[in-house]
Amino acid sequence: MKKFLIMALAAGTFFTSCKKDNDKNGIFKGPEAELYEGKAWTWVELDKEGKPERVAISIDDAAMNSVNPGDGGAGGHDHHNNVVLRFHQKADATLFKHVWLNWNPDGHPPAGIYNKPHFDFHYYLVSSGERETHVDPAKLDASLAADYLPANHIGVDPVPTMGKHYVDVTSPELNGQPFTQTLIYGSYDSKLTFIEPMITRDFLKNTTNFERAIPQPAKFQKTGYYPTRMRIAKTGGTTNIILEGFVLRQAS
Repeated sequence: MKKFLIMALAAGTFFTSCKKDNDKNGIFKGPEAELYEGKAWTWVELDKEGKPERVAISIDDAAMNSVNPGDGGAGGHDHHNNVVLRFHQKADATLFKHVWLNWNPDGHPPAGIYNKPHFDFHYYLVSSGERETHVDPAKLDASLAADYLPANHIGVDPVPTMGKHYVDVTSPELNGQPFTQTLIYGSYDSKLTFIEPMITRDFLKNTTNFERAIPQPAKFQKTGYYPTRMRIAKTGGTTNIILEGFVLRQAS
């Protein structure tokens, strides 16, 4: 019991420090953005050598409790509920350039699977300005080569200024289970452009701590540090969607 309390206090201290706009413990917070009646922001944690340990999106309870829920109809990718989140400049140690946070009050197609109120957390490997130019239909439809995708992933749903999405056909929600969370890859012009945790609001509100693996491809187009795990952690009135377990990969 004593050990558990010590771990809990340490976790609370860690995430409290994340919320401060400083570099304590190697944690660097990005600028806050308004999200309904609350706020959202990013942060990055670096080790003593400047290597990435975690990147994350934080959403405060005021935002989480004020996003407008829909009626469960598959409303499509609604581009009226989006927020661009910037990273601190120290995040240059990672491959990520910005986050595009999308709130889908009615979910989106396919109906019966993703038509639940949920967030799309797009961690982009390109700048927001570059992403906005991703509108060419042929480049949107161009697929990543199989070696640069994890096993069992297929391309679906090219969306202008967002990219082509790749879903894992073995995911629970595609095999008769309710949708709670999933992990999606994205591309434009046959290049990896984002990694996307997609998570329902109910799952985020009802989950204190959750961890899953991020499927890995056999090869990588660009040398850099790539995350191998996604985690949800709550503390101090904040929900954190974290990418961690970074591994240096070589382009091949």
